[in-house]
Amino acid sequence: MPYFTDLAYQHIDGEWVPGTGSWDIIDFNPYNGEKLCSITVATRDEVDQAYRAAERHQPAWAATNPYTRRLVFERAIRLIEDREQELTEAIIAELGGTRLKAAFELHLAKEFLRESMQLALRAKGQIVPSPVDGKENRVYRLPVGVVGVISPFNFPFLLSLKSVAPALALGNAVVLKPHQNTPICGGSLVARILEDAGLPKGLLNVVITDIAEIGDALLEHPVPKVISFTGSDTVGRHVATVAASHFKHAVLELGGNSALIVLDDADVDYAVDAAVFSRFVHQGQVCMAANRVIVDRSVEKEFTEKFVAKIKTLKVGDPQDPQTHIGPLINSSQADRVTSVVQQSIDAGATVLLRGETNGSLVSPTVLTDLPADAPALRTEIFGPVALIIPVDGEDEAVRVANDTPYGLSGAVHTADVDRGVAVAHRIETGMIHINDSTVADEPIVPFGGEKQSGLGRLNGEHFVESFTTTKWIAIQHGRSGFPF
Repeated sequence: MPYFTDLAYQHIDGEWVPGTGSWDIIDFNPYNGEKLCSITVATRDEVDQAYRAAERHQPAWAATNPYTRRLVFERAIRLIEDREQELTEAIIAELGGTRLKAAFELHLAKEFLRESMQLALRAKGQIVPSPVDGKENRVYRLPVGVVGVISPFNFPFLLSLKSVAPALALGNAVVLKPHQNTPICGGSLVARILEDAGLPKGLLNVVITDIAEIGDALLEHPVPKVISFTGSDTVGRHVATVAASHFKHAVLELGGNSALIVLDDADVDYAVDAAVFSRFVHQGQVCMAANRVIVDRSVEKEFTEKFVAKIKTLKVGDPQDPQTHIGPLINSSQADRVTSVVQQSIDAGATVLLRGETNGSLVSPTVLTDLPADAPALRTEIFGPVALIIPVDGEDEAVRVANDTPYGLSGAVHTADVDRGVAVAHRIETGMIHINDSTVADEPIVPFGGEKQSGLGRLNGEHFVESFTTTKWIAIQHGRSGFPF
């Protein structure tokens, strides 16, 4: 594919240049193991070059009329529409996403670009009253300057754009580091689309590298004022620590262990459909995925039989095939980790309702129930096609079990009584929760983020403004102040 030959470079100060590190990142197709490209990693010096380029070009961009800035994102939407087939093929090849998943990712990417067009006009100042006679308080909303963005492998094109586009729309410059497993979809393709859409040079710089080469240079560098990170809570904790020690604001969108609750009055067939999608979309490699399906015992037997039967109809295999529901995990190491979590849970006493096979990066669905309280699968973000069914007696126990996790990202409650569902939802310690729907959802203007170890801060809508701008108070004294000495 041309993308994997033409874009296997760093993008610094408007130029596509090779890295000068001592080793290469090899980009593989996770389904068939085909080598897509190799990219020489960026060094600490190239990270510095990227940040310095962003710093140089940002003031002129911030001074650009916001109506002009928004045209870049309008053109980017048209480019994605024009290149949708090529982008789909890249997503399938690089991260093993199915065609359905690629369509979902590209649709949301366009929605967030549309929101970025509006954000360009949303950094509004205020005139604030003063108790001092003759004083005028002006509060300006200004870009922070330069934002560092670190994106994950599961929805790389979307989740890079989700921070990059709003930060740019609000007048900032950006340095983006994509995940090393998805350097093209998460990095180079984003840069190419925005470059072709007319984004001035140097405002978006992409460094493809790894902590083994640069250490914490991306976080410690003096230029960026905000670090936007999406990934695991383990890495997120480190990002937060380093950022805080250098007085940088960190926006962290981290992992989850979401629960989908099926109450005794739920529409069981519909709840089954929602649970299967919530657990197995993109092979379960979604932070909002329903790891745990908590089912009232009065409907447990019916739900479980229908849930397992539906899962057996899912096709596992080549993501190029439009009929495939479950493609490969991102690599064989992740497949081995998921398989290990399953085996540990079985060894601890879990009952197997469906046992999937592992073949390289392909992992077929597994369903477990009767897990002991200390089973590893209950406490971790599995990030694979493994569902856990947990029977409970009533909504109080459902709430207790749902909250028995260090995470708090998403969730869902299924019930015939919407008010009952809302009451239960209020009791779940999570940043987002859905009544009679999937646990997997994102919309450009609603607050996206989690509680507990699922992150810090929120993204989307006005929260982009809060995250990527700062305020400045300028007071004007009309007339003369009186001073006590």
